[in-house]
Amino acid sequence: MIDIIRAGLLTTVQDLGRHGYRHLGVSMGGALDRLSLEVGNRLVGNRPDAAGLEITLGPVTLRFARATRIAITGTDFSATLDGQPVYSWWSLPVQAGQELALQPAKRGMRGYVAVAGGIDVLPMLGSRSTDLGAGFGGLGGRALRDGDRLPVGAPLTRPGSWFNPDAPEFGVKAPAWCKFVLVNEPLRRGRHPSNVPWAVPIRVLPGPEYDSFTAEAQKTFWSDEWLVTPNSNRMGYRLAGVALKRTQKTDLLSHAVLPGTIQVPPNGQPIVLMSDAQTTGGYPKIGAVIQADMWKLAQVRLNGAVRFIPTTPAEARQALYEERTYLRQIDAAIAMHEERCARQPALAALQDK
Repeated sequence: MIDIIRAGLLTTVQDLGRHGYRHLGVSMGGALDRLSLEVGNRLVGNRPDAAGLEITLGPVTLRFARATRIAITGTDFSATLDGQPVYSWWSLPVQAGQELALQPAKRGMRGYVAVAGGIDVLPMLGSRSTDLGAGFGGLGGRALRDGDRLPVGAPLTRPGSWFNPDAPEFGVKAPAWCKFVLVNEPLRRGRHPSNVPWAVPIRVLPGPEYDSFTAEAQKTFWSDEWLVTPNSNRMGYRLAGVALKRTQKTDLLSHAVLPGTIQVPPNGQPIVLMSDAQTTGGYPKIGAVIQADMWKLAQVRLNGAVRFIPTTPAEARQALYEERTYLRQIDAAIAMHEERCARQPALAALQDK
């Protein structure tokens, strides 16, 4: 079990989401920064789709009832284990009774704690993700509270495995593009308050109704920076900037929408749909964030800024290929080290003889 000593602002159980139920009106849900959760699961020997904890901003304190392994990915929480600093993007052994303290994030928006065996709450429609809007999944369909206890599944390890609690620490490099998003390389434009000094580039494909917007609105969409407003959430990021106008205000029938869809309501302020978004909508779609950049958008803080970069389908596929290549490199490195660890006992026995 994991005891939630301090639950923080918004901590939920999330995996990679529910698939195959959108025709029934069920949102996909799942981790907003899927890449971070996938890496975390690899670092503790889980399947990539195992459930972990999604932590928004923090602070959070967890106590572990038994020895296990954990990994912290996503934004940096200046984490400590029983008061000793520990690294993010590392696989860390934890002993029974130890406490993990995550401080408020200084950069980025969300972090993930993966535990060997995964968070073992009851699956709902094939997923353990928390759907806050519908009120199911996770732990009672809600955010975690102080005093909650979470069950942990059986680790997928064998004797001598690199993922056992008695094995040493190891880590991986964070995605190369993490540096820009989480370290806040300055990109000063001079149009926003001093508390918004930079903008995250997000690659976008033009949407089905893109041509229905005026030429000036199309230019504004690509050239201006957009602020992520405080009323953004897991359903959608509401942006603020110069209002986007259409050439004619015709009504649209409700149609299917997906995470990443950028809708423009009558007020002209775009909304980027996120993991918990509804399955249909009637607002015109000016664009769609490519899948490989959804994790970056999830790390943009409220009152932070984004800038949309026009992208082609071929470039979107290449970006996703590069992301998957990064994960395959981690898989290959872990498999190679696991094989080396498995050979060590046999070599020791031969040396004894």
